[in-house]
Amino acid sequence: QVQLVESGGGLVQPGGSLRLSCTASGFTFSRAEMKWYRQASGKERELVASISSSGGSTRYADSVKGRFTVSRDNSKNTVYLQMNSLKPEDTATYLCNAIAVPDSYWGQGTQVTVSS
Repeated sequence: QVQLVESGGGLVQPGGSLRLSCTASGFTFSRAEMKWYRQASGKERELVASISSSGGSTRYADSVKGRFTVSRDNSKNTVYLQMNSLKPEDTATYLCNAIAVPDSYWGQGTQVTVSS
């Protein structure tokens, strides 16, 4: 049974930091490209960051470049999203996505709220 479980969300003040985690099971994590998406209320889902199966290649949305860092630990079947200098516009539900060709798996998401 495939599972992706996100954690680490919460309420943080503008300028603060959070680290999200997504722990996977039920498929070969080390062969999967991993992505972080976010969806704010009333808006379309947005790709935030992606990381290759080896971790050697990463990409970011322009809106988070220089502030967010995606990483992974294949020994722990976990992908991370370090979020610094958070802004109110970063408020959203953050979801991880595994691309394990030909399948794609999603977690349930973790809420991040940036507010003073």
